[in-house]
Amino acid sequence: MKLREKIDKILSNILIVIMAVMVVNVLWQVFTRFIMGVPSSFTDELARYLMIWIGILGAAYVSGRNMHVAIDVLPTRASPKNQKKIMRVVYVIIILFSITALVIGGSRLVYISYLLGQSSPALQIPLALVYMVIPISGILIIYYKTSDLLKK
Repeated sequence: MKLREKIDKILSNILIVIMAVMVVNVLWQVFTRFIMGVPSSFTDELARYLMIWIGILGAAYVSGRNMHVAIDVLPTRASPKNQKKIMRVVYVIIILFSITALVIGGSRLVYISYLLGQSSPALQIPLALVYMVIPISGILIIYYKTSDLLKK
């Protein structure tokens, strides 16, 4: 099994687990709110953080599978040779964005949150752990797009 396939499998399993935890969490919230009459104090916050992880890790997964939303008006009208050139440029732009916004910017956010000792109100977990998904996702996207660039 190739490294990319292993990463895809691990990432998809992580996303499945996070989604399952989120479903159970929301069901518990509904149960405690409407059946017991006393809403759980942590479920809203946990659902929010799980949604962040699903969204950002899901973006990396979709990027690796080349299933992301794209406007393909220009590539479809170009010759096959120019389509490859356009895709290379797009991959380089995605890599540059991932480096600057996700890896560098995300790492700074994690570092600042850690230095300030910020923690979530209900769960009392460090917010740096919540934000850690941003640089992780950036590294995954860089890996995927570099791999795609080398294949072309």
